[in-house]
Amino acid sequence: MENLKHIQYTPTGVCSKVINFDLSEDGKIYNLKFTGGCPGNLSAISKLLEGADAKHAAAILTNNTCGPRQTSCADQLAKAILENLKDQNA
Repeated sequence: MENLKHIQYTPTGVCSKVINFDLSEDGKIYNLKFTGGCPGNLSAISKLLEGADAKHAAAILTNNTCGPRQTSCADQLAKAILENLKDQNA
């Protein structure tokens, strides 16, 4: 497998405390893990996004909210992905 950049992101406004994932040079997501939050839902998201295109995943997950919050763990993941894709293309 090609080089992977490890990302550890601290989300805000959600139950999850840390989001860890690896981003490949060609923009794929690997090894996604959430610490805290809703284990069933976040485990499912992690499985669904293994090897997925990061730009596509961020587009789908952006602006998803959780209850009365203005964000969600999925939205926070999208923010982490987009921040790191910008860094990768800089």
